[in-house]
Amino acid sequence: MNSLTTDNRIYMKKIGIVTKREYLRRVNKKSFIFITLFAPVLFAALVFVPLWLSSIKSSDVYDVMVADRTGKYASLFKDTDRFRFAGTGNPSPVDELKESSSGMFAILEITDDLLKNPKAVTLYSDKQIPQDLKREVNHILSPYLEKEKRASFNIPNLDEIIENSRVHIDIQTIKWGKDGTATESSSEISSVIGMIFTFIIYMFIMMYGAMVMQGVMEEKTNRIVEVMISSVRPFDLMMGKIIGIGWVGLTQVFIWCILTVILLAAGGLFLGSAGGYDLSAVQSGMSYNAAEMSSAVSMTSKLSSFNFIEIIIYFVLFFIGGYVSYASLFAAIGSAIDTPEDSQQFMTPMMIFLMFSVYAGLYSVNNPDGPLAFWCSLIPFTSPVVMMVRIPYEIPFWQILLSLVLLYTSAIFLVWMSAKIYRVGILMYGKKPSFKEIARWLKY
Repeated sequence: MNSLTTDNRIYMKKIGIVTKREYLRRVNKKSFIFITLFAPVLFAALVFVPLWLSSIKSSDVYDVMVADRTGKYASLFKDTDRFRFAGTGNPSPVDELKESSSGMFAILEITDDLLKNPKAVTLYSDKQIPQDLKREVNHILSPYLEKEKRASFNIPNLDEIIENSRVHIDIQTIKWGKDGTATESSSEISSVIGMIFTFIIYMFIMMYGAMVMQGVMEEKTNRIVEVMISSVRPFDLMMGKIIGIGWVGLTQVFIWCILTVILLAAGGLFLGSAGGYDLSAVQSGMSYNAAEMSSAVSMTSKLSSFNFIEIIIYFVLFFIGGYVSYASLFAAIGSAIDTPEDSQQFMTPMMIFLMFSVYAGLYSVNNPDGPLAFWCSLIPFTSPVVMMVRIPYEIPFWQILLSLVLLYTSAIFLVWMSAKIYRVGILMYGKKPSFKEIARWLKY
């Protein structure tokens, strides 16, 4: 008994040594430091730079000629910051107007009563018509035509009747707690939370599972593994690599989360100041707008209805189970092949499962209790991704427990199976094995 305990301690110590080596070797790379620090900056730039650029108004002013053949609509068009409208009484065809108005950006022609013929309005230009111009024309004509249409019914006070008949319903969703308390909830926020965690799990499995495979292939190609397994069991080497790279991923994700929060907060302040918000007035104690305050209070109330500690705990559990399952398979693939080109044959089934799980998660957002969501949250190959979409909706605990049991049971089996493939494949060179040959390795 003491001998078995001593052997287990030795094996665990060797796994720890391999784990430490894999972790430090990767986090000390300049590429890791650069990507870890640059990725959140790039993400924040992709979010805020387009918003900032879209808020900058162009200084260009476009001249538009209005050729109103009916004489009813030309007076409606007034100059704006971007467009100058010039009416014409010239009844000439558009082709002749084009030659006589070389300085005009576009010609707006109205040939008939738009109530009778809504398609009787056309914009002509030598360049692509910008969306702003189309929206401006529609914004000018639509209210006038609606008013004219209502007037044709000859009903007294029709505008007032229509205005008073408009009803906006804002449905509140209230969640009862186990202690009887009631808090405002939101299915939209549940969907967003679920998809964020789903995307993180999917990204982590893809990135760091591939890193495990690449690391195994490098050691096999350089023949370093032949020296290493003289003092370390193949299983210890594989598990140390999986755990070490897993810690690399957790470190990177943790740093990304912190930097992303900081950059998003800084970007929000930047856009707020760029958008003309009076931040000094807020600091001096002036009250917020009532609508903004109500919206902020409502959002805080909705967020408080979620048990984020519970969601994060489940996220970590499914995160570990999913990563270990796929990373062990990636390690087995890396040990069985010599070049990256040979990996496609074996990676295709895994990629199909991963892509299917992402699509199943997307389609499960609107029906988290449907058969697709239920069964895919139990299948070990898809449960880490799909279950994170369902957990914010507070599904029954027995479903989460059953999913975890199946996931970790599957992970243990996959680690055992991958270890048997790994110990044979890591020392085989110059031959691309088939599925049938790999199946024989499991019997050795």
